[in-house]
Amino acid sequence: MRFCFIVEANYRLESMPTVIARQLVQWGHAVDILEPSNTVTSLCDLKEQVYDAYVLKTVSDGPGLCILEAAEAAGIPTINNSRAIRLVRDKSLCAAFAYAQGLPFPRSYFVANSELLKKIPQEDYPLVVKPTNGSSGRGIHLVNSPAQLAELKVDGPSVCFFLAQCYVENPGYDIKLYVIGKDVYAVSRESPLHPDLEVTNRLLPLKPEWLSLARRVGEIFGLDIYGLDVLESSTGPVVVDINDFPSFERVPRAVSRVAGYVLHLAKEAKLKRQEQPRARGAVNREGPQKLAKADRRKRTGVSSEVPQVTREEPIRPGVAETQTSGELPVGKLR
Repeated sequence: MRFCFIVEANYRLESMPTVIARQLVQWGHAVDILEPSNTVTSLCDLKEQVYDAYVLKTVSDGPGLCILEAAEAAGIPTINNSRAIRLVRDKSLCAAFAYAQGLPFPRSYFVANSELLKKIPQEDYPLVVKPTNGSSGRGIHLVNSPAQLAELKVDGPSVCFFLAQCYVENPGYDIKLYVIGKDVYAVSRESPLHPDLEVTNRLLPLKPEWLSLARRVGEIFGLDIYGLDVLESSTGPVVVDINDFPSFERVPRAVSRVAGYVLHLAKEAKLKRQEQPRARGAVNREGPQKLAKADRRKRTGVSSEVPQVTREEPIRPGVAETQTSGELPVGKLR
């Protein structure tokens, strides 16, 4: 199969998703690397490039998502889909959608500039303030009271708008839930709000409520490969952030698992595309026969319908983990 990985400049030296691309190449597939900030992309011949799928690792306000949406508009499968990525990449949009869908999410406010934070009701403090286009835990601040706003320094050239969330009381560390299809892995992570608390980043036993919550988030947002930051509160797990293509740190055999699922999604999409023309052709050729059969069923009361058979998910490749890291050249991988 043939893939195009859209990788923003920010992630050129990070292992994810370049190790996924290299794993696919080791399995005999072709991968092209597209870096949006250094590439002129022709929009007129996207379908002629014959990619089985586009895979995106983007920053919140980067150009990669525009290219992914263009590929999707041209009928090319994408992993994840562009709507889901947009929903989670804008933190204010993510919060509004999660809250509307009944997910356990903190009370949140959108503010266009830091001066507006003083208008948030005092009873909603402490607040967690973060940029709506932030990522990797950068630019997050805990504000315990309105008096601390005078000391807050959040404005900068890369900051767009702000999300202010009511602080959720928790043990002082984050729980990262990594999801690959229906498989969920839980990892403890140190919190950017509690840097003095010593936390060991390690794989945790998966609680049933974490599993249920992680899968529900994927169904609601339409994500296939994703992660969510969860806090354990007195009332149960609370989601505070969702990521469309996380690092999968501490997940066993993460590279082969993610690469295998990317391959599975691309194969499923290819089968669906191949079935559509056959289905249309069958309707055109068999229309008169179907009408005749329907007429016979009316007269005899006998049906020739066949029960639908579902196709099971194929076994994922059992290939050893790839440990490749470092810079990946833009262009073709063979």
